[in-house]
Amino acid sequence: MQGRRILLVVSGSVAAFKALALARLLRAEGATVRAVPTAAGLRFVTKESLAALTAQPVMDDLWAAESEIGHIRLARWAELVLVVPASAHRLAAMAAGLADDLAGCVLLATRAPVLAAPAMNPAMWEHPATQANLAALRGRGVRFLGPVEGAMAEPESGPGRLLEPEAMLPLIRAALADGPLAGRHVLVTSGPTHEPIDPVRYIANRSSGRQGHGIAAACAALGARVTLVSGPVQVPDPPGVRVVRVETARDMLAACEAALPADAAICAAAVADWRPAREAGQKMKKQPGAAAPTLEMALNPDILLTLSAHARRPRLVVGFAAETEQVVPHAQAKLARKGCDWVVANDVSGDVMGGAENAVHIVSAAGVEDWPRLPKEEVAARLAARVAAALA
Repeated sequence: MQGRRILLVVSGSVAAFKALALARLLRAEGATVRAVPTAAGLRFVTKESLAALTAQPVMDDLWAAESEIGHIRLARWAELVLVVPASAHRLAAMAAGLADDLAGCVLLATRAPVLAAPAMNPAMWEHPATQANLAALRGRGVRFLGPVEGAMAEPESGPGRLLEPEAMLPLIRAALADGPLAGRHVLVTSGPTHEPIDPVRYIANRSSGRQGHGIAAACAALGARVTLVSGPVQVPDPPGVRVVRVETARDMLAACEAALPADAAICAAAVADWRPAREAGQKMKKQPGAAAPTLEMALNPDILLTLSAHARRPRLVVGFAAETEQVVPHAQAKLARKGCDWVVANDVSGDVMGGAENAVHIVSAAGVEDWPRLPKEEVAARLAARVAAALA
């Protein structure tokens, strides 16, 4: 980050003290940091602290700034704008395009990438208004660093905790650097799908989503703009990634097509091959003495095949094959059948779908590449690097 110019907007949250730590970390990597605290932000940190840690004058008054540097010049000075922490109010102001203070004017005027790290109470984070604001900002290209689940200032826990500054650094580096996936859009699918039988029952599989989410995070860390289409999972959203949550295979296909065009599609989700042909409108009741009902099944859409043959086909399409026997031969057959570029095959006869490690084989027209058993995060990092090399 040597010599890179970063504008740090500090809004009103009890987590604002972590912006001081972030400023110190950024300066330690050689970045020039200028702070623009909001009036609410200065309730939690002081201008003197920000000035000391950035070694730059701190600007918080719109009208005073106009007589010195001006909000337009300040907006154009920045190569990257960080909103850390991003309170619910600041996100709402950003979504509405409000420019009633210096931070709002700069955010509206800048053409630099904007990364926002939300921090708020779980109830505020989950409120439909906040979620609508997030969706609007994502649609305008704002990327989000977190939040994560954890303890709050209040005696409660949940989603809305600020991502730790050390965890933000790789994503900030990726946003600034001409990383190997900078400027690329990568579509990743993850997790299982749930195919409803009736309002309370569904067909699913054991996928945890850990591998797919890890791949999305690894691609983002290399500078990609990532859309993660995820079935129902318990793992947290990767920071810096746009997440689209779905339930069924049909939902997942629609979300994938809506995300196109993309430079690469990595289909790591464990999509159900079949679904009940008819979903009961009411809970199916067990009748005394009656036999178990027979479920008639229908084929689900083939997402990998559809993307491989799509009119807006990504340049690189990667499928996954979870097998319990003849892992490589089945993956080779899948490669030929689906028309994708690679198949990442693994043996799931053990506990791989819920475990922490994976041993995969990369099957392509060039042959088979065997990888050792590795933590899923390392598998994700290696695969992201391989995707970057293929797109270079």
